[in-house]
Amino acid sequence: MGVETGKAFSGSVVAMAVAGTAALVTQQPWLFPSLGPTVMLHVEQPRAPQSSPRSTLYGHGIALLVGYAALVVCGLADEPSALQAGVSAPRIAAAAGSLGLTAALLVPLRATHPPAGATTLIVSLGLLHTPSELLVAFAAVVLVTVVDGLFCRVTGPTMPLWRIKDR
Repeated sequence: MGVETGKAFSGSVVAMAVAGTAALVTQQPWLFPSLGPTVMLHVEQPRAPQSSPRSTLYGHGIALLVGYAALVVCGLADEPSALQAGVSAPRIAAAAGSLGLTAALLVPLRATHPPAGATTLIVSLGLLHTPSELLVAFAAVVLVTVVDGLFCRVTGPTMPLWRIKDR
């Protein structure tokens, strides 16, 4: 296994193990699908603009808020998820609207973070949908960002503390 492969493996394992331990201890959703690509960006491309803590936190934060707003606007906040109830016209509107609005908000903020697209769909499809679940999901993003930042500081190259300077 090469050095870069080993770093990608080790960094991903460490971040998911920490988030998984938080999930186990709290019995809350500290693990969700879009954390995987976020961690991969952090450990594989720590100097990329979309990997910066700023892009990560803005991306997932906006995605969570927009996804929840789409649930409310489409009357789906108290409905079962798309996996349980199937796809309906309101669910399509929530998914399409949340993804489009998330992307549209992140571009002018210069904070694109592609995994946020998955986060907004996770919420607008009802997989995470309560305010407490959304807070835990954001806390998980903060946690893996800190863990990945520390991991990169030890293994190099480092992630910026907030954003890439030339942006």
